[in-house]
Amino acid sequence: MMTTLVRTAVLSLALAAPLALPAAAQQAPASGLSYVQPLAPPALARLQERLRQAGDYTGRADGAWSPESQEALERFQQRNGLQATGQLNQATAMMLGINTAELLSAGPAADQAPRPLSILAVQKIQAQLRVFGFYRGGIDGIWGPGTQAAIERFQLGRGLQPTGQLNPETAQALGLDLNNLDAPPG
Repeated sequence: MMTTLVRTAVLSLALAAPLALPAAAQQAPASGLSYVQPLAPPALARLQERLRQAGDYTGRADGAWSPESQEALERFQQRNGLQATGQLNQATAMMLGINTAELLSAGPAADQAPRPLSILAVQKIQAQLRVFGFYRGGIDGIWGPGTQAAIERFQLGRGLQPTGQLNPETAQALGLDLNNLDAPPG
C-alpha cells in the first residue's frame, strides 16, 4: 500500500470573502461562519510555484505544504504591503495572479489518494524506523505490510494517530523532511 502525504493547506470560505489557510493549524475566522475544504496537491503546487516566481519560495513546487511554504507566503505578503496573516486571502491571491476558484477546481484533496513514494524515499523511511527500533525488515524500498505496520507502531509509540501513512507529523517525528525524501544521502 502506498502512503499519502497529508496536505494541511485548506480553502476556507467565509460568508464575506474566500480565504485559503495554508497553515498547519486549521482555524476558523474569529467571527462569522466558515466552510473549510482541503486544497488538492495541484492547487498547492500552483501556489508554491507562484511564490517561487515571486522570489519568496526556494523549495520544490510539490503540492505538500510545509513550514517553508508558510514562511514564503508570509514573506510575500509582508514584502508586498499586505497584512502578513499567512493566509491566502483575496488580495494576496490577486497579487499572486491566482483565481481562488481555480484553486478549488484543481481537484479533490482526498487523503485516500495515494502519492507514490520513490524507492529511495521508502528506504529512508525504513532506515529511520529501524533506527527507532520499529522496523526489522530489509531496507529494500518496497512499501509492504512490514513497513506499514512499523509506521503504525511508531505512530502509536509517539502518541500520533496510527494511520500507517507518512504524514507531516510522522515524518517530523522520524526526523525526515518531506521535501527532501528523494534527495540522495550525503
